Amino acid sequence: MLGSEETLDPRVQTVEAATYVFEDDSSIPNSNLPLVLYLGALDLPEENSAEICERVFHGNRWGDSWRNGIYSFHHYHSTTHEVLGLCEGKATVRFGGEKGVTVELARGDVAILPAGVGHKKLEGTADLLVVGAYPAGSDCDLMDANSTDHLRALEHIREVSLPSTDPVYGPGGPLLDMWGVS
Repeated sequence: MLGSEETLDPRVQTVEAATYVFEDDSSIPNSNLPLVLYLGALDLPEENSAEICERVFHGNRWGDSWRNGIYSFHHYHSTTHEVLGLCEGKATVRFGGEKGVTVELARGDVAILPAGVGHKKLEGTADLLVVGAYPAGSDCDLMDANSTDHLRALEHIREVSLPSTDPVYGPGGPLLDMWGVS
């Protein structure tokens, strides 16, 4: 169940989630939790799109946000989950490592990555702007496909707490059911 209309940001659109689960490929651990894509979830204007995206994420207790692009090498985070909101431009992103899935993302799309899920920008427009954020209280690390301590990364991933809210839809958002929080 989504948050009530009074609690959802007016820029949030109700969309169907797409989910993908990836196996450990020995260089990218991935996760038993699904990658969640909300394509078109945010109705972002050309002006102040990043501010609106940050407001939605922060309002749902996903903070420590940043603005940039997506690295063009396979990487993942072993100590936290991550949300990516596309605010400007378009990007072709591979999730899950070399054997993963390739997705075209554009303004208003949101990707929620469980700890361990690999991601890499394959292509992006010159105006690409992404807002990233993490569940409250999370510390972020950066691991690449060449990280030598795969077993330690797996241990960290197992210790990551599940979030208390969906970064787009809040406390009643579908992410919580998909990740077994409720």
